[in-house]
Amino acid sequence: MLWIALVDRTGSGLWAAVSVLYFTYVTGLSVAQVGTLAAVSGAIGIAGAPLGGRIADRLPLTRVLISLQILRALASLALLTTDNYALLLAFSAAGSFGDRAANVLTKLYATRVSGPDRVRYQAVTRTVANAGWALGGLAAAAALTIGTTTAYHWLLTGDALSFVAAALLTVRCAEPPSPARTIATSKDPAPTTRSANPWRDRGYLAYVATETVLFLDDAVFKVGLPLWIAHSDQAPHGLAPLLMVLNNLMVVALQVPLARFGATTAAARSPLLPLSAAFALGGVAMALSATGGAFTATLFLTTSAVAFTVAEMLHATVSWELSVALAPGTAQGAYLGVHGLAQSAQRSIGPLAVTAAIATGPLGWTAFGATIAVTCVFQHRLVRDQLSRTALSVPPVTVSEH
Repeated sequence: MLWIALVDRTGSGLWAAVSVLYFTYVTGLSVAQVGTLAAVSGAIGIAGAPLGGRIADRLPLTRVLISLQILRALASLALLTTDNYALLLAFSAAGSFGDRAANVLTKLYATRVSGPDRVRYQAVTRTVANAGWALGGLAAAAALTIGTTTAYHWLLTGDALSFVAAALLTVRCAEPPSPARTIATSKDPAPTTRSANPWRDRGYLAYVATETVLFLDDAVFKVGLPLWIAHSDQAPHGLAPLLMVLNNLMVVALQVPLARFGATTAAARSPLLPLSAAFALGGVAMALSATGGAFTATLFLTTSAVAFTVAEMLHATVSWELSVALAPGTAQGAYLGVHGLAQSAQRSIGPLAVTAAIATGPLGWTAFGATIAVTCVFQHRLVRDQLSRTALSVPPVTVSEH
């Protein structure tokens, strides 16, 4: 599964770095059309998380994951066949759906096979995935020096082939044990209780709502920082890709060491308070980057990138553990699918939030960081109440280590 993460994210790095340029220069879409395509495909992709999770509670996880990888490959290859806007929209939406569903199922697989070491496994997975992103981004940057239509086509083809390779690697993975599926015989008594439903669990839904806000750090690096630098009179425009590299290098170097702060469910709640401070610092540093010359802008933008990266790593550790700990063992797929809605929804909401901060100026960035910081504090209290309620009402479930 670690090899799958590396291959998958390397291919995604090839495409993510050039997707906007491809739709602009190769298929000839306008800025408005590109924005609409990204927003619509992201909105449709939201459905992939809960549907994928629910299906994985009923069917073999590896088979579903293989099907999703094939869907992503076909969607990427289909983009090469047309410049029709409606078809590009449909193919992008299919790819987005497969991406969000596969992301949840990969997390579910890790949860089922890693047992009590799931937080460390998550940290190693994120390290490998970020290394893949960096490799793909560097390859895309090299290809962009050519700048021909053929170069763009090869990058998209490489993305599709990475999904094919991921599907073939998944075939080699054993099916993990699932507490949601058991073999019943005629002698077994009929079940008397219904399986847990995340859509009726108000506490979990409230937790997912706060997660949507905490995932906004993703939009900072993908949209906020590049746009803020592009419209700055002081910041060097070449700083944007360097800050992305800094983000990747920090995750590769520090994600595993930071995982020890969330090694248990009780410990995973504690980083929410320093996480709040990191988000607040990131927003203030972005605001201060507009108050001086080139050196001042570079200094504060780098500080902001470091703060948001620390926040990203802490939140990844906290989110992984708590999303599993708050889910009943017999409905992990359904619950993690609903949790996946947070990251999927952020893909549509995030760009709007950071562009609003940019339009408002320094005050907007301060409010942006403060809003997420307050949400961290609220989640800290919410999770405490939820974990107490779960401990009183649900017997502990241990993920099989066999």
